[in-house]
Amino acid sequence: MDIDGTMMVDWNEWREHFLFYPGHNLEEIIRYWKHTSVLDIGDSLAIPDEFTEEEKRSDDWWKQLVAGAVAGSVSRTGTAPLDRMKVLMQVHSSKNNKIGLIGGFRQMVTEGGLSSLWRGNGINVLKIAPETAIKFMAYEQYKKLLSPDGKKTKTHKRFMAGSLAGATAQTAIYPMEVLKTRLTLRKTGQYSGMFHCAKTILKNEGVKAFYKGYVPNLLGIIPYAGIDLAVYESLKNAWLSYHTKDSANPGVLVLLGCGTISSTCGQLASYPLALVRTRMQAQASLNASDQPSMSSLMKTIVAKDGFFGLYRGILPNFMKVIPAVSISYVVYEYMKTGLGISK
Repeated sequence: MDIDGTMMVDWNEWREHFLFYPGHNLEEIIRYWKHTSVLDIGDSLAIPDEFTEEEKRSDDWWKQLVAGAVAGSVSRTGTAPLDRMKVLMQVHSSKNNKIGLIGGFRQMVTEGGLSSLWRGNGINVLKIAPETAIKFMAYEQYKKLLSPDGKKTKTHKRFMAGSLAGATAQTAIYPMEVLKTRLTLRKTGQYSGMFHCAKTILKNEGVKAFYKGYVPNLLGIIPYAGIDLAVYESLKNAWLSYHTKDSANPGVLVLLGCGTISSTCGQLASYPLALVRTRMQAQASLNASDQPSMSSLMKTIVAKDGFFGLYRGILPNFMKVIPAVSISYVVYEYMKTGLGISK
């Protein structure tokens, strides 16, 4: 309430607080509780955010998407060494060949120098823009198909539209996912760049190689998006039921906390599928003569390493969540100011 910082609340401040910050203002609540365009933890499988009609009529919607894409780029670059460690553990770590965090980083630096910690980051950043654009456009179209009467989209239809939009975006950019895995795992001098890597895969393995691991990737969207949405909505509703009388603004810590918890729960549920996908994408780089199916690969991992073998690399994955969320939020706020998005 204390706008002028005098530590006293005068009549005008009192009146303006209740005029301009009512807890029943749904658009305010929607604006504050956006999280998928704000927080980037390396995966883009969550249900897209809703935009109000006013935001769609103005330029705010695309500015928010651009701000989110830039925030995601900076966040992924900042946490790229941990992401590369996760991929190495997913593919190479086993009971017989244990890779620890410190030993893994030492191995990477010895093999390719300090810059090798960022292998595969270029294409990981590059795929943000097309994925965000396709997902947003597809989401709006699927919502119209599922609610042709123009009424408010119900939660289960929103989940369906979001999952379908995620599947559409993943299908379109999936070859970039395969390239990211191959470039992340490459040895020094193996590829001169992403185009050389793409040409090599096409020449040696054919077009099919660009869709290796596509099925587990697609299946992973449903548990990730579903649990992320369910947990986030539950946490949001719990907060709103107790605190909206004061203000629609939940504060930075509440927003970041809810977004981080829901995304982490989504990752936990879909992680075994993500691990199988990465292994399938990397098979050619491992020189595997036989190319097992998703189910046989899962059985092999469980037989060799037990159930927790499906969670190899989860430690660096969780370690990057808090820095990734913090970086993406700070950059997003700076971008919003730079692009002149109204508060």
